[in-house]
Amino acid sequence: MLSKAYIPYKGYYSTPFVKWQGSLANENSITLAAETSKNWFLTRDLDPGMFDYLILGVTVGQPAAFYGAPWASALMGAEGIAGLYISQACSTSTTGIFQAALGVEGGAYQNVYTLFTDRCSNGPHTIWPNPGGPGGKVVSEDWVMDHFGNDPWAGAAMIRTAENVIREAGITREECDAHALRRYEQYSDALADDRKFQKRYMFPIEVRVSKRESILVDEDQGITRTTAEGLKSLKAVLPGGQLTFGTQTHPADGHCALIVTNREKARELSLDAGMEIQVISFGHARVKKAHMPMAPVPAAKMALDRAGLSIRDIRVIKTHNPFAANDIYFSREMKVDVNSFNNYGSSLIFGHPQAPTAGRSIIEGIEEAVLLGGGYVLFTGCAAGDTSAALILKVG
Repeated sequence: MLSKAYIPYKGYYSTPFVKWQGSLANENSITLAAETSKNWFLTRDLDPGMFDYLILGVTVGQPAAFYGAPWASALMGAEGIAGLYISQACSTSTTGIFQAALGVEGGAYQNVYTLFTDRCSNGPHTIWPNPGGPGGKVVSEDWVMDHFGNDPWAGAAMIRTAENVIREAGITREECDAHALRRYEQYSDALADDRKFQKRYMFPIEVRVSKRESILVDEDQGITRTTAEGLKSLKAVLPGGQLTFGTQTHPADGHCALIVTNREKARELSLDAGMEIQVISFGHARVKKAHMPMAPVPAAKMALDRAGLSIRDIRVIKTHNPFAANDIYFSREMKVDVNSFNNYGSSLIFGHPQAPTAGRSIIEGIEEAVLLGGGYVLFTGCAAGDTSAALILKVG
């Protein structure tokens, strides 16, 4: 359990998430995230020179990504700091925030900027030399699609891992459809009153389309309108399966950022000095081969145990739910109402840019807790390789 790491109130933002091959498809996600952070600093009157470390989370390779965090920190105006490049699929944000909190807790850092960004669009195509192959034929890899389609250890596509859990847990097609519809309705709540909830944390991206012209991306793009009738009409993706394209997420592009610091600095940077957001505990897990959607449960239990809490102590629950099976399984195992969590949005609906996916949900969880008057926030979500990570915050 941690005691010294805090996130300033409003010391974070998430950009809109954009469905792949959309408005961000041709942007280097690292340079775009650094430029957006620089613009955000200006709106908050923050000096990037105050940071003494950067944790940069990226899972899809970009040109010059070898230079990672030092490059990004220089681009955003913090030229004098070093940093870490972290990649753990969809647990990247969760683990990155915790690593920053550990550094603050142990005195290694004072003020850490955590920046998580990915572009699933136009993913790199890697060519590996293969002089021993027939005629020296190279080995190639599609960085995004091949990874979605096959876990080299489990020997299965990600959707197959979900179908395995569905079969073992006895989850029905009707439950999956009803779950997706409920998550769409919750996301729609975030759009009420001219997107009042999303505007609490969402920051626009400026995309240059030419030397003289730029466009502003200020809301999610690529959200699919969902109805009960529409979900029922869809065919299963896999033969004999229960999941359709309506009950799984979609690849996306975007980024998010959070400041992690000590209590005194968090109060100084907060837009409300009376509002405290404390990083409490972390959990992680790996489950049996090719059963990825089960993993958020033991990770959540570890985080709860380390914090000395039960699930009944949690005011806000957010999850990364790339498949409807994730939340249904979680609700059964944790004995919580599946319709009661992921209010205002989840990755099932707004998409899956990998590195920033968890970060956006954590930010939404903070804002929901503020609206409720405070309380504990639990985030948990699966990641590639049948793994997961969970984080507990205290908002008050």
